[in-house]
Amino acid sequence: MRASVIIVILSAVLPVLMSGSWLHAQNKQVVELKTVVIDAGHGGEDPGAVNGRTYEKNITLSVAKRLGDLIKRNYPSVKVIYTRDDDSFVELYRRAEIANKNNADLFISIHVNSAGDRSARGHETFVMGQDKNSENLEICQLENSVIVLEDDYTSNYQGFDPGNPESYIIFSLLQNAHLEQSLDFATLVQQHADAGPIPNNRGVKQANFIVLWKCTMPAVLIELGFLSNSSDMRTLTDKNSQQRIASNIFKAFQSYKKSYDTDIYLPSASSEQSSHGSTAPEPAASPSGPGKFGIQIMASQHLLPADAKEFRGWSCRYIRSGRNYKYYVGRYNTREEALKDLPRVRNSFPEAFIIKTGQ
Repeated sequence: MRASVIIVILSAVLPVLMSGSWLHAQNKQVVELKTVVIDAGHGGEDPGAVNGRTYEKNITLSVAKRLGDLIKRNYPSVKVIYTRDDDSFVELYRRAEIANKNNADLFISIHVNSAGDRSARGHETFVMGQDKNSENLEICQLENSVIVLEDDYTSNYQGFDPGNPESYIIFSLLQNAHLEQSLDFATLVQQHADAGPIPNNRGVKQANFIVLWKCTMPAVLIELGFLSNSSDMRTLTDKNSQQRIASNIFKAFQSYKKSYDTDIYLPSASSEQSSHGSTAPEPAASPSGPGKFGIQIMASQHLLPADAKEFRGWSCRYIRSGRNYKYYVGRYNTREEALKDLPRVRNSFPEAFIIKTGQ
């Protein structure tokens, strides 16, 4: 009886296994978060924020190492790279350079805030972007001012003057292909930080930090709390609290990695050709239309013309999200359809990723 049942099952399953749809799924690729760079802000002759004998550089290094240890322990296959693992001075441009040269999938810069108003307290996370808020500009100028300690900083940063507000105009012209992913991770950081030990969620913000400027991957700058606030300072200097803070960031990393890692099943070469006709960019289309998913190639605060050189000949559509425009290609009814086309798009835009475009 059992043998006959097995024969019946095999007779039903084998035609499916031998069908083209099954064979086409055999070419599998994995999109995976493999490398993270953790940047402990300041260091060496640059102490960062100071309150008495308490230096920002020591707090950031402690939290950075604790975070790295948690990632290594729980994800042995993930490569963890520190921009510094001791009390040394590392130029801002070299921090991004370290991440870029190692093809990092995520850049996390850890800092501690300070303000003239000693009642200011709480945690906040920044992504690269233009923001005219005077308070955010003040924080940027404070963090960016470290470049004056570098040799020939005017050449390294194309004449950028961290103390001159007009220098920040250049940032408004930048195209940030990783804005959406950076915002996703920043939001997770803030959500998990609400568990304490430092209260007062100051939110996710955009600002022009040089350390994020040249990163070619999703990147955030986390301000853990205010060293100028007596309550925050007690927490920031407590080893147990530093471990809790690192644990909160790690939980954000866990959630982000879970959504980042994806198995892509590619069709065979013949199926790819029949499905798309060729590897050429898709024909022009209006900004709206059917399809629930698209493949985002970049984000900008400016509405770009259809023939913008940034699109590299592809026909792009856009979604307005707050003050930003998210540019994407393709219209797919399912995420699986978009996943099949993702490698083709990444030939032109290596950092492209899938987004929802409709209901």
